[in-house]
Amino acid sequence: MDQHAFADTPASRCAFYRRTCGLPAGIHPEVGRIVVKVGIVAAITMPARLGRIIHDDMLFRGLALGPIIAHTRSGRWTFLCRPDLPDDMALFAELFRMDVSIVPFGGAVALPSPIDADAYRSWVVPPRGTFRPSGAVIAAAVRACSARGVAW
Repeated sequence: MDQHAFADTPASRCAFYRRTCGLPAGIHPEVGRIVVKVGIVAAITMPARLGRIIHDDMLFRGLALGPIIAHTRSGRWTFLCRPDLPDDMALFAELFRMDVSIVPFGGAVALPSPIDADAYRSWVVPPRGTFRPSGAVIAAAVRACSARGVAW
């Protein structure tokens, strides 16, 4: 029996992200990266150390995690979530002071790709389907950890 391995290419990975994970991913024509534009998907980015604290806090509280991307060189994590955060400048400013940013509508988030030879991006929690947690829940977890004086 002749078995052929399927190659993991940017196109096949992008198709997986779109079909299986419900992420509106595309391949950036100039750089060849797989990206998802913020719109039906939201993204919250923070230092990796804080990301680990939020990850562990959510698990401890029994909250489901969605896809989380590690950006190795910048030392940051991006939580993909539902776009349900209120348009509240006070909240954005509060999070910004904690080095947490909400990727604006139309912004692009690079996803892990098979051609990412230097592992610039990798999955902390890979997408396994279309589930994404509430952005408001992630923001609340950041605020709660800050209020408890958790250092990162």
